Amino acid sequence: MASTGPLRPRARPAHTQGPTRCAYTPDGSKLVTVGSNNTIRLYKTGFDGEPINIDDCQEQNVSVAASNDFFVVGSEDGTLSLYSIPTAAFDSYLLRTSLPVRDVALSPDAKWCAVASDELTVKLVRTNDNSKLRHLREHNRPTKHLAFDTKGETVSLACTDGIVYIYSLGQDDTEDPELIRRVDGVIGALETESDISTKIAWHPDGRAFAVPTPTRDIQVVSKNDWENQRVFSNGHTGEITALAWSPNGAMLASAGKDKKILIWDTKTQAVLSRHNFANVMDIAWHPTDNIVSFTNSDGEVYIHPDFVPEEHAALLKLSLQPAPFVHNSLSEVSVNVRRPETNGAKQMVSRPRRDSAGSYDSLMDGPLPEDEDFVVDDDGAGYVINSNGKRPYGGVDESGQPLSKRRNVEIEYHEAFQPGSTPWRQDRKYLCLNLIGFVWTIDQDGHNTVTVEFYDQGFQKKIRINDTYLYDKACLTENGVVLSCPPTAVTPATIFYRPHETWTHRTDWKTHLPKGEGILAMSLSDSFVTVTTTAGYVRVYTLFGIPYKVYRPKSTPMVTCASWRDYVMTIGNGPATGNGQTRLLYTIENIKRDEICQNEDTVALPPGATLKSVFFSDCGDPCIYDSTGTLLTLLHWRQPSRASWVPLLDTKLLPRLASGRKTESYFPIAVADNKFHCIILKGEEEYPYFPLPLLSEFDFSIPLTSEPPSNNKKKKSLNPDAMMDDDNDEDGDEDRDGEDESRKLEQQFLLKGIAAAQLQDLADSTQGSDSRKQQSALARLELDIDKALLQLLAIECREGEDRGMRALELVMLMRDRSGRMLEAAGKVADRYGRAILGEKIREVGERVMGVEGGMEDEDF
Repeated sequence: MASTGPLRPRARPAHTQGPTRCAYTPDGSKLVTVGSNNTIRLYKTGFDGEPINIDDCQEQNVSVAASNDFFVVGSEDGTLSLYSIPTAAFDSYLLRTSLPVRDVALSPDAKWCAVASDELTVKLVRTNDNSKLRHLREHNRPTKHLAFDTKGETVSLACTDGIVYIYSLGQDDTEDPELIRRVDGVIGALETESDISTKIAWHPDGRAFAVPTPTRDIQVVSKNDWENQRVFSNGHTGEITALAWSPNGAMLASAGKDKKILIWDTKTQAVLSRHNFANVMDIAWHPTDNIVSFTNSDGEVYIHPDFVPEEHAALLKLSLQPAPFVHNSLSEVSVNVRRPETNGAKQMVSRPRRDSAGSYDSLMDGPLPEDEDFVVDDDGAGYVINSNGKRPYGGVDESGQPLSKRRNVEIEYHEAFQPGSTPWRQDRKYLCLNLIGFVWTIDQDGHNTVTVEFYDQGFQKKIRINDTYLYDKACLTENGVVLSCPPTAVTPATIFYRPHETWTHRTDWKTHLPKGEGILAMSLSDSFVTVTTTAGYVRVYTLFGIPYKVYRPKSTPMVTCASWRDYVMTIGNGPATGNGQTRLLYTIENIKRDEICQNEDTVALPPGATLKSVFFSDCGDPCIYDSTGTLLTLLHWRQPSRASWVPLLDTKLLPRLASGRKTESYFPIAVADNKFHCIILKGEEEYPYFPLPLLSEFDFSIPLTSEPPSNNKKKKSLNPDAMMDDDNDEDGDEDRDGEDESRKLEQQFLLKGIAAAQLQDLADSTQGSDSRKQQSALARLELDIDKALLQLLAIECREGEDRGMRALELVMLMRDRSGRMLEAAGKVADRYGRAILGEKIREVGERVMGVEGGMEDEDF
């Protein structure tokens, strides 16, 4: 006999004709419905009798949101009311708006309620203290729908102008949320009274939300980059009026004006079943059971058991499913994961112990019931008997604590990454970004198209490569471009190099890695192609594909690499710290000379920070950029055991962020011309997207102090007291100007010193025609250092005689040994009338000249 589907549930006439909404409590015990009449109904799950009625309420209730203890209702008269679930009674008014309320939403912790109305601002009110209000003002259009994300970090608004506005709630709940993104071109422009929906439905995994589109489809938008992902299409023939995800995200339910409710499979975006119900306005899934409730514009409520057909009901029992992405990072197996081992031993298979023949417990079928909870083992000392009637012995550690209380720390390895690349975003990704150009690829269903573009079109024209290998990494220099693809079940990993031009016929070359060996990162210099692999090898090739060197580094698994001329820098995971995170170690080697400059030294990262990029500057000095927004360079790296990481810039201290109202981050590109080149990312973006934004550059600024916010100068008043205050303010402004000037000179002194140290190292390690140019440049840098010190000396002399010791110390720091700068320093002291300081400076000058003349002076 053919199986029959579930019986059609009866319509429950809960409210009068008009908009009707419903919501389940998070524990699924109650269903709350509101409508046009002045009655609110509470349906108890599993009880088919009459609901609980609340008559003390407003009329024309248009929205509802529920927690386990209370629910909130918005009405067209502009009131937001709070009702208690245990008492089923009105509790208090939370808010009143001047225009009709259109939608309400509770934060995941139910501490905040967001209210959308026909007003141009959205309000957030504290549910336990309605005196605490926050405002969302930057969208300037009435809001039709709104929603919190699953973590309560953002509020999303669907406004009548057809734009989704994303606000970040931030850490401070006393400040207004900040607009971080506008998502345009997804929803349609609708009036707030329209029964067509633009509802924002967040997927339970929190990585994306779904919204209806004007084309009667449902578009998924990712939270990471706010770009379109998969589409639920070709389902409805009428405009969509409601939608909701299943509790585990495995299915999506939607209703439309075509008088259909559809159940979609999240993974395949296919329709699983269709149900004929007209005028549906709201849908709510039960949190745990196969029950779906929905309401219509006739004031009716449907509670539909076994709504998902039997052949698909198993989907509801699955664990949390991922949101449907074009390139789903959760479904891709990372090659960087290393499974933690337990003391290097294999996991043993346990088997139950058999009772001894004739034992008391075996005869009595186990211990007596009254003895089961006689002693509670609340300190892990092993007082409680097990299923065999014995006390287990777990042993103790060195401190005498039971082994059962010892914390098992899992090793957390730093993931491998390719510097200058981005992850997939929709069907595109950047393979390489630097100052020469950029390499990007587009997925075209079956093959990719790789494009190499140059900023200087006169240097090289755009290159387009038909990619059947599915390259996922690239490096670009003035000599050529190198690409690599991951291994598959039938093909090995491949490295492809294409020179821009040669004096002979241009020859591309390819080489394959051993089967199953993948590429973690690679770099390209003027001499070599360097590749780090999943097998723990570093493979070095010449620019014509000749294998030059293969070795296995000490720090594995590998993280990334960078190269410049003959130098190669590799970074890998080292020993683990106390919190389980590994310490990154780097090695710098001159490949041609077979010399190791730095061997397994530590990458200087603060606790909890990760490495974002590594590269060589235009002068050939290693640089790193970490997740704290700090740029660092390596000093004295050509001398073994002398290298040290020095900060060049902390982007969190940039003057453009001093107000605290701007939220942005920076994608590192390069260090060149003594500047940090990057791409500015607005809001919570982590990677650039298409079209490529313009490159920005920032001067170096060693983090010495936070940049104070600029104060607007006050207007002068005719009041004498106010005029005295203005005079004091002018004195304060002069002091601040002096401090700013000193800071600039201190920055110049430190930065020029770093540049001089790097240039001195380069000059010491190289010999040839460039040595004279390097010595000349070094002399200019030292002169700039002394000029900065001379200007600082003038400031100290201007401040007063009590700053004499500091002024003399500045003179001692000067690098000039000819006596000219010391003579100039003495003239500066005489100009400001610092006679004692002038004498001290001349004494220093005499000692300097004495040392230069061959005298021995231990004090100097």
